[in-house]
Amino acid sequence: MAVPGRLEPLLEQYDFACLRLVQRLGGPFVDSGNGLEIPVPPLTDAEFLWEPVPGAWSVRPRAAAALGTAALGTGATVLVGAGEWGRETAPVHPVPPPFTTLAWRLGHLAEMLALRAEYTVGGHRLTRDDHVNPGDAVGAVAAFEAGARAWREALLAVADDATLDKVGHSTYPNGSDAEERFLDVVWWVNQEVLHHGAEIALLRDLYREWAGRPDVPS
Repeated sequence: MAVPGRLEPLLEQYDFACLRLVQRLGGPFVDSGNGLEIPVPPLTDAEFLWEPVPGAWSVRPRAAAALGTAALGTGATVLVGAGEWGRETAPVHPVPPPFTTLAWRLGHLAEMLALRAEYTVGGHRLTRDDHVNPGDAVGAVAAFEAGARAWREALLAVADDATLDKVGHSTYPNGSDAEERFLDVVWWVNQEVLHHGAEIALLRDLYREWAGRPDVPS
């Protein structure tokens, strides 16, 4: 099935953003932007869970929630998701927003992509409480890749311009999708992957510099 003309450049951008992020997380190389291949070490669990500042929001074991909010990031009140780990959040986010770890940002992307696909071409049943947040780097990258594939399949299911202009084609409950044209939702998802991908890349650079300091325990 042919991709509608207005969707084609956004799909190409989405594919590039996802590929760039996966390469930035697992290597073995990433294009520097001028054709040079820059070596990229695979993401480790220590880097995945690194908290550059006190009070950061992250993904944490369920046992942390059992200890109360003092064991969570600043302003966090709950761990969302299924399984042994949850992603920190609160009914009302603090202002200014809390700093979020690489684990939090990657988990947010995986959840957002998977659930948006669910509420576009899926059963419209799953919620954040059904989404599994892995507590390890390999599992988290795999979850992102699965979510990215699911959303791509939702995009490939778009048959015509009428669907792109349809308000509420996606009914994802954690956004304004039900009031938006689907084309605008597609644009929004792209910018989510692009800007969180850039944040994750910067966190990788910062961790490399921090971990290489002589005063940091090995």
